[in-house]
Amino acid sequence: MNQPPDQPTIPVFQPALGEPELAAAKEALEMGWLGMGSYVGSFEDRVQQFLGGQRHVVAVSTGHAALHLAFLLAGVTDGDEVITPAFNNVADFQAILACGARPVFCDIDNTTLCLDVEQARGLISPQTKAIIAMDYGCGLADHDRVQQLADQHGLRVIHDAAHSFGSKTPGGPVGSFSDLCMFSFDPVKTITCIDGGALVVRTEDEAERVREMRLIGMTQRSSVMYEDKRAWTYDVRLPGFRYHMANLHAAIGLAQLGRLDSIASSRREIYDLFREAFDALPNVQAPQNLKAGGVPFLFYLRVPEDRRADFRDHLTARGVDTGIHWQPGHRFTLFKDCRAGDLSVTERVSREIVTIPLHSFMSPTNRDRVIQAVRSFFDE
Repeated sequence: MNQPPDQPTIPVFQPALGEPELAAAKEALEMGWLGMGSYVGSFEDRVQQFLGGQRHVVAVSTGHAALHLAFLLAGVTDGDEVITPAFNNVADFQAILACGARPVFCDIDNTTLCLDVEQARGLISPQTKAIIAMDYGCGLADHDRVQQLADQHGLRVIHDAAHSFGSKTPGGPVGSFSDLCMFSFDPVKTITCIDGGALVVRTEDEAERVREMRLIGMTQRSSVMYEDKRAWTYDVRLPGFRYHMANLHAAIGLAQLGRLDSIASSRREIYDLFREAFDALPNVQAPQNLKAGGVPFLFYLRVPEDRRADFRDHLTARGVDTGIHWQPGHRFTLFKDCRAGDLSVTERVSREIVTIPLHSFMSPTNRDRVIQAVRSFFDE
C-alpha cells in the first residue's frame, strides 16, 4: 500500500512550534533589539536553574560554536589529539580541526551507540588533550567511566549533549555533572531556538573567557548587554568569534523551555509506543537504553544491511521519511588519514541504522502510520 494522496509525508524531524513561540518571536521583534540582549540573559538563567544553579551557562549561536569554544577552553591546539566516537556528527570533527588538532576515531558500544570507554583507553597518546563523551538518540554515555579515564591521564572531557537536553539522571540533570558540556538548540532538536547552543562550564573564570570569545574577543560586559545596551569602551584580550546568540532566538528558546515538561512527556510516550510496536520484529534492533528521566531525541531501527535500502524505499512509498545518523567520521575524505582504533561496531551500526520520525506531540494518526509502515515491510 502506497501513501494515500491526501496525507503529507511525515518528516524525520519536526519542531514543536505553536502560539507561545509565535508570541515570543513577535514580542522580541517588536522590541527591536536584534543582537544579544535581555532575552539571552534570561535564557541562560533559565537553563542554569534547570541544571540546579551550580554551573555557569553561556549561550552561543550554534552547537558547533559551543564545541569549538569548549575545545579552546580545554587548551586544544596545534598538534593535539581529541578522542571522539567515529559514530558522531561532523560538527565535532570540524570543531577539533578548527583548533589545529586532529580527531582520533574510537569505536562505540553496540548497545548504547556511545563511546566504548575501554577502546578509548587504548587510544590515549602523549598528544591526547581531550575526550568527547557523546550522548546518542535515546541514551547517555557512561560519563562516570569516561571521567575516571580522563582523570587518570589529566585530560579534559567535552560532553556532547546535543541529543540529551532535558534528560535527568540520579546524579542530576544532564549538564550539571560534566567537565565541559555543550547543548544544541538547532531546528531539529528537542528544544529549538531556531538555531543556538550553549556551553556549560564549572567556574566563573571559564564562563568569562567564553563570553569574550563568543563576542569576537571584546570585553563588553554581558550584564550591560543583557539590559539591551552596548558598552562602547572595551578591550580585546583573546582571539574571538562571532558566536553570540541573538535575542530573537533566545526568546523562542524561552518559550520552548516553558513547555519542556510536556515536550519531554510526549516524546517518552512515543518512544514507549514504538518500543512496544517494534520489539518483536525479526532481525530488528530498537533502542533499549532510555532510562527513567531520559528524553529521547531520535528513534532508530537497526535492520539487516542487505535490506536497509529496500526498507527505506518501502517507508518512502508510504509517506514516512527516514534518515541515517550518521556516516562515520573516518570515511570522510578530510579525515581519512586520522588515527583510529578498531571500528568494527561503528562499521556494522552505520550500515544497519535507519532513523524514523519521532516528534514532540506527534498525532495519533502519524504514530499509527509510522508503525504500520514499518511493520508492513517485515510482514511481507
